This record gives sequence, structure tokens and C-alpha cells, in this order.
Amino acid sequence: MGMSRSSHVLVAGGSLGGLMAANMLHRAGHKVTVLEKAMGSLDGRGAGIVTHRLLVKALERCGIPPDTPLGVAINKRVVLSQSGDIAEHAPINQVLTSWSRLYALLVAVLPADCYYQGATVQRVEQTSDRVTVRCEDGRNFQGDVLVASDGIRSVVRQQLAPKVQVQYAGYVAWRGVCDEAVLSKRTLDTVFETFGFGLPEREQLIGYPVAGSGNSVAKGQRRYNFVWYRPAADDGTLQSLMTDADGIHHPHGLSPNKVHYKHVAAVRRAAHDKMAPQFAEILEKTAQPFLQPIYDCASDQIAFDRVALMGDASFVARPHVGMGVTKAAEDAMALADGMSLHGATPQALMAYEQARLRPCQAVVNRARRLGAYMQNQPVARDDYDVMVQTAIDLSGMSLDDLEHARPMVRPAPQTVSLQLEPGTI
Repeated sequence: MGMSRSSHVLVAGGSLGGLMAANMLHRAGHKVTVLEKAMGSLDGRGAGIVTHRLLVKALERCGIPPDTPLGVAINKRVVLSQSGDIAEHAPINQVLTSWSRLYALLVAVLPADCYYQGATVQRVEQTSDRVTVRCEDGRNFQGDVLVASDGIRSVVRQQLAPKVQVQYAGYVAWRGVCDEAVLSKRTLDTVFETFGFGLPEREQLIGYPVAGSGNSVAKGQRRYNFVWYRPAADDGTLQSLMTDADGIHHPHGLSPNKVHYKHVAAVRRAAHDKMAPQFAEILEKTAQPFLQPIYDCASDQIAFDRVALMGDASFVARPHVGMGVTKAAEDAMALADGMSLHGATPQALMAYEQARLRPCQAVVNRARRLGAYMQNQPVARDDYDVMVQTAIDLSGMSLDDLEHARPMVRPAPQTVSLQLEPGTI
């Protein structure tokens, strides 16, 4: 079925996934309306993002030139012992970008009149030939289809698939970025230029360099992004972490400036007790560490007539796979492919579902396996295995490889090859 020139696609959610879908569909000739609940520029908090081949391909399909610099290139991974020595290492090439960098690129290529702010989705209604989105402020938007990219707490998913719930994994991620300029020579020489790991029992810290202020990648102006996974039982411990200094509980997310100072002090003490001195220094010199509970979410249906779920609205994989944004990018490409064949129709959304259900389920399962040892499960952990399996490019991996854990054979260092081809970024 060919695409009608008047086809209109609504996109709920104006973060990275929604922007990628909107840009691809706009470039394909559809009228696109993005509904974003936030006002003003979205704050990405400097969060780091691991790039993969398919993310780069998706950005090109959004109209971003392939030679656009995305971030900081590295060629090595290391595991630091508690004493600060390099316990394991492997040559793995990657480019690390940030949420704010990708957001700026994607907003720049989407016409401003496609993007509506302050539009909080309240309810979705469908008829045989259209979908209507009703917003909390009284505005209504009508289109041929709706792409719901409204995140882990998706209002659209809660309406159409109420049985699909996010599940807390039993641990949280402490995150932050530290300015390169304030770090010691030892930290700069041993870990700053690498994808670094700290691996205390039942915990995991990863870190890597990202662009600094103004997206600068000049030496001395970059930042080091860290993510530290720590157990936090759902027995009052998690609830305490998500309660601010005024005693207000924030179960659905705590903004960085609301994290209780006593918890920040405690995590810095824990870094000195458990981590390499380099990581302890990074935690100490990060102005505003913040935390996020880790969740799983897996859907068995993502197309509902004229509505499709994508990104974290459909599947949430723990960050160990480093696939959140790339998974959304693959969703956006599959949606665009479906609509190129069938137009903005339920048939296009069904084709999208058929393309994405199993791969997304496989990524969620892989992420659960990578995080299992942090949940008191009897899972053996090899530090080298963790280092070379975390946040790698999965684009050449079959679904069977994703679905089934395989024993990791330690190769000689010179044979480790999980590298992006030259010129990919």
C-alpha cells in the first residue's frame, strides 16, 4: 500500500527515541507531530551513551551527516583492582557520546513546527481510520497512527497493555560526570582514556570519557562518565534512597538536585572503601552524583491497531548491554520501514511488531543475565568476561547468540576483536 501524501503520524515523547522516529518519518514525507510533556530544553544530565553501528546508521537516516563527530573515541578496556592496578585489559574500540550531544543533533534537523511542548498525554482513543491523543491541558491531536515513545512509565502502555509492568531488579545505578581538569595524573594516565571497570563483590562500576562543556572533546576539557551498580533491597532501603532531604518520597525518579546529601556522602565513603583510588577520586570530585533504580520491562505486544510502542515504552533492558538508545534507533528504523511499505496504517505497525518483538526480548534477557550476579543469584562471575561482554556492539550477533548465554573463552590479548570498522563513526 502506498503512503498517502496527507498521512499524519503522532509521536508521544520528544526524547531521543521519539526524535529519531519523527525525523525518519518526516524525511519519508509524512506529516509528523511530536508531543513532549516537558517545557524548555530537555536536560540530559550529561549521561553517557555507548554508540553502536546501528545507532550511527539511524542517525544518518535522520539526516545527520555520517562524518558528524559524536564524541570521544577509545581503544582500550581495563579492570582496576582495589589497589588501583590494572587487573585485566583488552583492546576494544568504541566511540562514547552523550545524551545531550545526540539530543542537540536530532532537534536541529527536525522542523520546529513539528515539536509541541507541554503536551502531556492523558488518553488515547481510536476509530477505524484515525487515532486521537487527548492531553492534560485540553489539547487534542488527531493522526493516522500514534508512535508511543513516552518512556519507562508510558501512559500509552498503561492504557493499552496494563498487565505489562516494570519490575525492579534489586539494585540502583549511581551516575555522574567528573571534569577531566580536576583529576590527578594517576587517574588520567591509568583509566581516563579507557572504558574502565571496578568490580567489588555483587557490584559493578563502569566509566568512560565523554565530551565536556559545549560538547568539547579537546584534551583537558572532557569529562569522565561513571555508572556504579549497587544493591538496594525493596525493603525500605530503596525507598530511603528515593527520599529527598525534605522527607518527600519520589518513587518514579529523583532529580539530581534532590538526592539526599547523606546518601551522596555514603556512596563516596563506599568508593574509598571498595573501589580503586582512581574511582574514589572521580566520585569525590563529581559535583552532583545521582541515582536511578534499575528496571526490566518486556512486552508481548507492541502494536495496537493504530498505536505502536517503541523505546522504553515497549522494552526496558538493564544498561549493562549499553543498548537503550540503539534499541530505540532500531525501533525507529523498523517503523519507518513498515510505513514505507504500508503507509501510516495498522498493517505497518503490525510489520513493525513482527520485526522487533523477538530481538527486543532477546536484548532484555541478555541484560538480565549480565546483571544477575548483583541479585544474590548463584552466578559465577569472571572479571574478564564482564569486561568484554558489557556494552558491546551486538549488531553482528544472531538471535540465538543473544538468547543463550555462551561460555566466554579468554583469548590471547592480541586476538580480542570487538572493534568498529574504521570510518564507522
